[in-house]
Amino acid sequence: MTYAEICNCVYSLKKRFKNEDAISIAESLGIIVKFDSLGTSPGSLKGYFIEYRKIPVITINGDLPDILQRIIAAHELCHALNHRNCELLPFHDISLFDETSILEKEANMFAAEFLLDDEEVIDVLNQDYTFFSAAAILGVPPELLDFKFRLMKWKGYKLMEAPIISDSCFLKGMEVPQYGEYY
Repeated sequence: MTYAEICNCVYSLKKRFKNEDAISIAESLGIIVKFDSLGTSPGSLKGYFIEYRKIPVITINGDLPDILQRIIAAHELCHALNHRNCELLPFHDISLFDETSILEKEANMFAAEFLLDDEEVIDVLNQDYTFFSAAAILGVPPELLDFKFRLMKWKGYKLMEAPIISDSCFLKGMEVPQYGEYY
């Protein structure tokens, strides 16, 4: 997916459903959303999308804090809408140019666009917060803000360089913050 396709897909979904909740949108599209206890260790599964007997299902790790569940829901919604015919290879070592890595990058871009409003990001940045402080104020991991920066730069916004370059699979190894620790 191109940046334009990602942005258009998010815009169309929000306009069509007059809603900004990935779980509600997924359910409105006939996608089953369920929450399972999958653990909180860095290597634990955060969520996944599977289509079983033509029934689309998003599973979200119910052990995660709400903010991470929202990120996972938006990420998996992208897979459900745009990657149904692609073979995702969970638990596979991913190289930089592996197709799975590209799909994960697209899903992260989608989640960033879905969850972070351009104007809200600009408002926080205009208050002279650092990149990491801005991410905390926006309630997202810095990696997700990095993906949003890439989209906003593509849209023509003049932004500072993010002090990090996020890995496509940052969610996979992310440590789960304790309540109130980061977000």
